[in-house]
Order: sequence, then C-alpha cells, then structure tokens
Amino acid sequence: MSKQQPRWTQTWMGGVRSAGFDLGYPGERLGLPAEGSGSVTGWGRRVGAVFVDWLLCTWAIAGGIFRVQNPDVGWVGLAVFAVENVLLVGTLGMTLGMRLFGLRVGTLDGGRPPFLAVLIRTFLLCLAVPALIWDRDRRGLHDRASNTVVVRL
Repeated sequence: MSKQQPRWTQTWMGGVRSAGFDLGYPGERLGLPAEGSGSVTGWGRRVGAVFVDWLLCTWAIAGGIFRVQNPDVGWVGLAVFAVENVLLVGTLGMTLGMRLFGLRVGTLDGGRPPFLAVLIRTFLLCLAVPALIWDRDRRGLHDRASNTVVVRL
C-alpha cells in the first residue's frame, strides 16, 4: 500500500474528509447527540417535510380551499406556507410536514425558538436560496440567522 498523498482533485472533489481531516459528526460542535432524538436531521427528512408542507399549502389550501387559479397559486401558496411556518413553528416548534417526518425546530439550547427568530427563519426560508446553503452541521443560512437547528423528535 502506498503512503502517497491524494491528488488535489481527489481532496477537492471528495471534501476535507477524503483529505484525512475528521470534522466530527453533524451537530457535534453544537453539543447535540450523534444519533437518535435531538440529533441533527439529514437532507432527506427535511426535503420530505418541506415537500409535504408545500403540497398542502399550494394544492390543498391555495388551490382547494381558496380556489386560486394557476397563475397565482404559487404566490398564494407561498403566503400560506409562510403563515403555516410562523404559526406552527412559533407555537409547536414544527409544521405538519415536520411532524410527519419526526422533526422539530429548536434553539441551540434545546428550547422553542422565540417569535422574532421564527419570523426571520420563515422569511429566509421563503426566499429559498438561504435554505439551500448549508454548513457542516446541516444548518441552512435561515437556521444560522435565527440561531435554530432542525432535530429529530
């Protein structure tokens, strides 16, 4: 077996772990457990929860209850999505999709996020781009700006 260093393209494409650096598990820097209840959740559950919430807000509520037609259903659905997030995350710590996938939003100390943090998080979540930029603890910019983290129930 060769002791040769990996090529720079291998470390760049594979990330720092392929270069031999151990950054720990997601959430370790935040003091969260590696697995189980209270651990940082993965991409799949979060995407699934957002997908369920988006379908409920656009098809069921905007299209079904409010009877909004095609050109405006996206904007009305986004408004319903924002209201759902503010109300449910602000009171219960989770949306309907999050509950279905076993997730909740909490502060870094484990509590429920304050109302201003929920407003900031929801605004940035509705912009979509901040939610797509993640750090190594799987926190999007919307979570970092509001000092929140999405964890498993």
